[in-house]
Amino acid sequence: MLKRFNTFKADEDGAVTVDWVVLTAAVVGLGIAVLTSVTSGTQGVTETVSGHLDGIEIDTTFGGAGGDSDG
Repeated sequence: MLKRFNTFKADEDGAVTVDWVVLTAAVVGLGIAVLTSVTSGTQGVTETVSGHLDGIEIDTTFGGAGGDSDG
């Protein structure tokens, strides 16, 4: 039983899995931090663009306000 425990204790096969789990958690955490930062930073710009686009009037007549554009 003691020999089996010592073999288990010396085995390092699972260490790579732990490294990948920690690395993946760090990447996910960094992604969430970047997403939060970008979202809060672009909200003001989004409201400005939306207000500008709401104020634009679209000409619905063909050829513009002058009527016939053939000359």
